[in-house]
Amino acid sequence: MSGGSYYVPDQSRFPIFMAFSLFLLVMGASSTINNLDDPNSNSAYILYLGFASLFLTLFFWFRQVIKEHLAGLDSNQLKQSYVYGMAWFIFSEVMFFAAFFGALFYVRTLAVPWLAGEGSKGAAITAIELWPAFESTWPVITTPDNGVEYELAEKSMAWPGWDHALKWLPMWNTIVLLSSSVTVHFAHLGLKSGNRKKFNVLLGVTVFLALIFVGLQAAEYYEAYAHYGLTLNSGIYGSTFFMLTGFHGFHVMMGGIMLAIMLARSVFAGHFEDHDHFGFEAASWYWHFVDVVWVMLFLFVYIL
Repeated sequence: MSGGSYYVPDQSRFPIFMAFSLFLLVMGASSTINNLDDPNSNSAYILYLGFASLFLTLFFWFRQVIKEHLAGLDSNQLKQSYVYGMAWFIFSEVMFFAAFFGALFYVRTLAVPWLAGEGSKGAAITAIELWPAFESTWPVITTPDNGVEYELAEKSMAWPGWDHALKWLPMWNTIVLLSSSVTVHFAHLGLKSGNRKKFNVLLGVTVFLALIFVGLQAAEYYEAYAHYGLTLNSGIYGSTFFMLTGFHGFHVMMGGIMLAIMLARSVFAGHFEDHDHFGFEAASWYWHFVDVVWVMLFLFVYIL
């Protein structure tokens, strides 16, 4: 405890554990992706260990923060630092997805047209006859190489037209996720008005919609692999599609877990007051961020 109004927590090992967990997670994920075709690879175990270490660290770290808050140790200044911390965390996530959207933009508007001979760089590529039969189309379904066509996917996940709209899973995913953003907003309003029952019910609906979204995305992935021949190894379209939607799906699971924890805290422990509920508020900010990313992803990956 320091002098004045600012609470300084005791020395903690949690940041070290978090750094180690993230290291395992990143190394495991990258190794697993690079060894997808190797049935003898043990990379997935590193990934699972990273996930387990991450969630255990978050559990014990957040539990400690909650105990400090319930003990009245935090001040208004510390609460303000939580706000800034969450804002910077969401900003870092914005930059994370900006990198992937930037890669998609580069491929679609620059690299693919160049390979088809468009522009000055395209003329140089055409001169060396790298892929003389290549045509600038998106999604890239086939890649001609020295006169041989390698089928990358039989069909893309793009908009199928109004005749098949009701069977198009991305549209239902969009409806579900945008609906969850509405329910979490009204849950927040219920909490601010002191209506805990309304808060619990609407937050429970939000968590349920998050589960539906993850289930629909799993069904979409099965459809892509089993019926469309679209995999992570299906050229630039497959890699950008699964990296963007896969990372977003992971963030949806993270956000859903956050909201589920907030629901459990409210239902079983009576946590959160109408004037003091930043734990839930931070999770709701994150959820709205995930929804905004999906809207952009829906437009640039599926529609345009």
